[in-house]
Amino acid sequence: MNFSKIDFQKVKTTPNYYSNKFILNKDEFLNIHFNLNKPLIESLKSLAPNLTQNQLLNKGNFQFTFLINGKKVYVENLNKGAGSIKSKTTQLKFLIPLLYPKKIDFWGWFMWLKFMKLGGGQDYLNEGNHSLTIQLRPYIKEKKVKVGKIIAQGSIAIKVARIKVDERLIPVQEILPNSGWQLSNEKYNHQKIEALNRKIAEKRFENINGVVVIKNNKLLIEEYFNGENRNSLHDARSVGKSFASTLLGIAINENHIKSEDSFLKEFYNLKTYKNYTKKKDSITLKSLLTMSSSFLGDDTDYSSPGNEENMYPTKNWLKFSLDLPLHEHKKIGKEFTYFTAGVIVLGDIIHKSVPKGLISYADTKLFAPLNITNYKWQYTPQKVGNTAGGIQLRAIDFAKYGQLYKNNGKWKGKQILTKKWVNKSLSKQISQLNAGIKNGHYGYLFWNKTYTVANKQYEVSFANGRGGNKIFIFKNIPYVIVITSSAYNTPNAHSNVDKMMTQYILPAILTN
Repeated sequence: MNFSKIDFQKVKTTPNYYSNKFILNKDEFLNIHFNLNKPLIESLKSLAPNLTQNQLLNKGNFQFTFLINGKKVYVENLNKGAGSIKSKTTQLKFLIPLLYPKKIDFWGWFMWLKFMKLGGGQDYLNEGNHSLTIQLRPYIKEKKVKVGKIIAQGSIAIKVARIKVDERLIPVQEILPNSGWQLSNEKYNHQKIEALNRKIAEKRFENINGVVVIKNNKLLIEEYFNGENRNSLHDARSVGKSFASTLLGIAINENHIKSEDSFLKEFYNLKTYKNYTKKKDSITLKSLLTMSSSFLGDDTDYSSPGNEENMYPTKNWLKFSLDLPLHEHKKIGKEFTYFTAGVIVLGDIIHKSVPKGLISYADTKLFAPLNITNYKWQYTPQKVGNTAGGIQLRAIDFAKYGQLYKNNGKWKGKQILTKKWVNKSLSKQISQLNAGIKNGHYGYLFWNKTYTVANKQYEVSFANGRGGNKIFIFKNIPYVIVITSSAYNTPNAHSNVDKMMTQYILPAILTN
């Protein structure tokens, strides 16, 4: 296997263009070239001689292994759609582009992106000199994955250049006056936060807009990036779902709604909607709060009838939601499936149950007591506040919302939420294991997880939105942490925030 650094779309590659050196963050192109002794299909046959050619092509392809400095970092089993049938059955000579300065419709480009952003490549390829080795094998996946011997391999020396940034972006930012918070005089590790600021400036952590840390009800850290400032209203997407839980809790406490155990049928004549079954009569508000209503809607599955992307183009989001069929085998309240449309239903129930509607109620009962005056709602087509994730606040005000929960529902001596509702909301109401989230749990439109730092575990409940938006409410340590981000279409947005938390923010603030 050989490497080249030319634009494969403009220059015809010859061995004269092969290179054994590459500078990451400077060189724009990287391609691999390899010759096989026999077509891939022949190698697949040796792994599963009883399968037909069509079966082999459906179950097998190339496996790429990426090693950095001799350590295996990432393995990619190409799916069946990567590469043409002709390339797998007759081709011996290959040119695969990996790095290109703009998006190209080629599986090699996507594979490199996954290796770097999801597979750990950008963490291992830190500043300095490294060796990258790529190994190529055939694989077949039946009940188990069978992998053949190496059929091509090559190495290249990679120098990772320091990314030039504006050094003024690196120091810890001074907290400006009039934050609405009492300032904390607690110490923390400034070097860790400056190291984080450098990573954000280098775009290692992409499109991060704000970091706010509250300790013991006092403002410890407040930083903004990428053109945002304290007064920027931030679209935190599904973080807004948690606000529906809050407003429902207030409405129940004020007897506008009986309880979360109320049935959906108490608010709608379900027989007037499509796909009515007797089972729909058993759906509770609690099952909508815990994403376990058994509606046939799954936002992680684009083929699901109730996927949120099917809802948004419709003229009536409520009707879309209530028209959906139920999953035949799922029991109500037992299995987690991320279902945005269900939160639209909750928002409509709150809207029709409280005085003057949802938005007025939120302003009077939640935002006014917290002294939050600068915010913006999006609306559904039915002119109801969009509880799917349509509320924009300042990062510093998202922190007030998180601190309200940390205070067990109290703000400046006033009980806005009952302690009982806070406990229910932040507790582990339902496991997310069936959704593929190991050790994950869900409360009342709040998530739960555990971070491990220096071999110690820290439980946290959090509001969670696309792009890496988070409001963290820690259980046994006195912190609320807000991260605002606009990495909405970045596949590693949430994993980036996890790395920010475990490698920089928590180590910085837990030093004392």
